[in-house]
This record gives sequence, C-alpha cells and structure tokens, in this order.
Amino acid sequence: MTCPEDFFGEDLPADHRSGYVAVVGRPNTGKSTLINAILGQKIAIVSPKPQTTHRQQLGILTEADAQIIFVDTPGLHEPRHRLGQHMVRAAGDALRDADVILWLLDLSRAPGEEDRSIAERIRKRHGDVPVVLALNKMDMLPGPPDEQTGAAHRALLAHEQAATLSALHNQGVADLVSLLRDMLPPGPRYFPADEVSEVNLRFIAAEVVREKVMLATSQEIPHAVAVEVEEYRERNAEQSYISAILYVERDSQKGILVGKGGRMIRNLGRAARLELESMLDVRVYLELRVKVQRNWRKDDDFLRRLGYRIPRRTS
Repeated sequence: MTCPEDFFGEDLPADHRSGYVAVVGRPNTGKSTLINAILGQKIAIVSPKPQTTHRQQLGILTEADAQIIFVDTPGLHEPRHRLGQHMVRAAGDALRDADVILWLLDLSRAPGEEDRSIAERIRKRHGDVPVVLALNKMDMLPGPPDEQTGAAHRALLAHEQAATLSALHNQGVADLVSLLRDMLPPGPRYFPADEVSEVNLRFIAAEVVREKVMLATSQEIPHAVAVEVEEYRERNAEQSYISAILYVERDSQKGILVGKGGRMIRNLGRAARLELESMLDVRVYLELRVKVQRNWRKDDDFLRRLGYRIPRRTS
C-alpha cells in the first residue's frame, strides 16, 4: 500500500515520515560536523573557532521511508552586535518551527552557564516538540562511555531520548538518525530526493572562502570577515569562474589578509579553489579581492545586502 504522491510525483510508503530537525547548541559543539557526517558530504563549513556558522542552512537527508530536514543553526550565545543578534534570532526561529529539537552537547567538558542558558531557551520554546540530546565528542573522553557518561548533561533538560556519539569519527551517527526518523510525523517529501541543501552555488563558494579565512587567521580577523560573491559564471561544462570580495572592518585587517607581497590572499585563494573543485567536480578560476567596510557587523543595510534577514526597525 502506498500513500498519495508527494510533491514530486513519486509514490511513497504509507508510513513515510518527514519533518524539520533543529540542530542547536552553544558555539563549537560540532553541529555542522554532525550534519556533514549525516549527509555523507560537506555542505556546511567547519573550523575550530566558535560561531563559524553565521546563517541557518538546511541539510536534507532523503531515504526510502523518510525525509529528514536538518536545520544547521548558528551557535546560541550572547550577541555583541547586529550580526550576533541575527544569529541568535535564527536559532530561536528554528526552535519554534521544528518538529524535533536536537540539542548538541560537548561531552569533553562539564556543562557550564552557557549550557544552562540554552536549556532555559529550549524549555521556553519547545512546548510539545520532542527534544533529543546528542552527547558529542565521545572520542575525546579518557575511556569508553558507560552508564554515567553524560549524566550531568542529561540532567540539564527533560528530554525524550539521548544519544552518545562522535560526529568527527562518524560513531553513533547512524543510530541517531534512526532515532530521529522514528520521532518525525507522517508526511510527504518537501524537497527532491537528490537535493541535499537549499543553498545555491554562490552561497557555497562564499562559505568555502570564509572557512579558509577562519582556518588561516587568528584573533579578531576570522569573525571580522564577510565574503560576497560578485560573479559566478559557468564558462563551460568543465570550468567555472568565481569572483569574490572579502570585506573587513579595518585597514590593518586588510593588510593581514592580503599579506606580504599578496602571499596570504594567494594561499587563501588556492585552498578555496582546490576545495571548490573537489566539491563541484569542475576546474575553478577563483579571483579574490579585499575591501574595507567599516563596522559591517553593525550595519543593517550591509547585512541585508549579504543575504541576512535583518528585520527593519520600526519607529
């Protein structure tokens, strides 16, 4: 027996499930790493630095009996500028609209004030939405997990299920996916079966360049950089041309990104180009420039230009 056709003309099993899973947590708990592991390919950039994810992004897992739409959210934190406020609001919106809330916690450190604050945010927002705790980074524990592992983390918030895993090493990830699938409501496919994310190639290119900046720089530079793709053109079936601008907030930051004799910007471009060629399976010609846009993280109009959904202030 089959259920009615989904939005894309396919017959689905009568017990087909679908829905949105909001992946939340404090910065640097491994949310993007987990989603990449679940999908079996990279769609979200990762780095050891906190607040790498700036915008909400979907990761779409389609199987014969389910479509799970993971919402990769910016890390929940106390914002210090308009960009930070947007990031926290995006995570809050994901909590409100989710069918399941997946809270990622870092097993390698004891729960702190940030975690207790997130527990309170979830408690206020989730209502009847089921909560699953993903106790990540078990590979960093001194020994194998036992019954007491993560007890302090599990005590933070009432939840339906908890799973121990290592997103980095893909341990326990399949069990977590199975658990989430069973918690979703019956429903159709909302995206084509071969689609793994809703973002376009311009967004992916900009994010890959930003990732390379975050990996190569330190102190204030990583979070002071925005990337805008000016042009993305497929020259032919085997080659694409991408032109991007890296915006920084101060002249000194521009000097660091360009580097002596242009060495830094060339290295960034080479690293980004190689990754994009691997992801897109075409040769890429990548051109990067650096411009100063003072205090861009506090500039609503500029943030909107970059694609952030910043609400307009009402008088």
